[in-house]
Amino acid sequence: MTNHRHCEGLQVARFFMVLSSFSPLFVIWAIRGSDLIADMWFISACAVLVGIPNGFLAWRIITARKLREKRELTVGAAEDHRLHFLGYLAGILLSFFAADFSSWRETGAVIVALTVIIFLFSYLNLHYLNLVFAVFGYRIFTVQSPSDNNPVSGKSSCVLITQQRFLSAGNKLVAYRLSNTVYLELRD
Repeated sequence: MTNHRHCEGLQVARFFMVLSSFSPLFVIWAIRGSDLIADMWFISACAVLVGIPNGFLAWRIITARKLREKRELTVGAAEDHRLHFLGYLAGILLSFFAADFSSWRETGAVIVALTVIIFLFSYLNLHYLNLVFAVFGYRIFTVQSPSDNNPVSGKSSCVLITQQRFLSAGNKLVAYRLSNTVYLELRD
């Protein structure tokens, strides 16, 4: 008996998308600094943790456009994810805001906790939560394909990042693939 496990694909893209979602936290940490680590090293590490993942995300968007990695999506049902951002802000960013870097033990605990959260974000496909998208007016929806007489229809869903305020059943749109389950609708 073979075990068929669904593979999300684009693992590196997903990892960097998760890291980029923590950029506000890294900026806050850089501002607060550390009593244990010299500012030059601590601020540099925070800058790398902001710059590389966001640079990769920008590169992924540019690549998707250049390679025309588009997909036509037809909305069967759409669920708005604004509440996910509240959970993200309250549960993740605010809880790590008070991270203490005053001893190696505390720093190690923060790194382990952050690693677990990053793993969970990646494993649970929450790599679409990114404050940058919200700043530019994008909304996040889970889009369910429409049900019809096809046994596969209505069983797949994807995440759509779009500037549209509402999505109705039957809407058709074209979006760029950022990962196998996350699509970004851009005005060309």
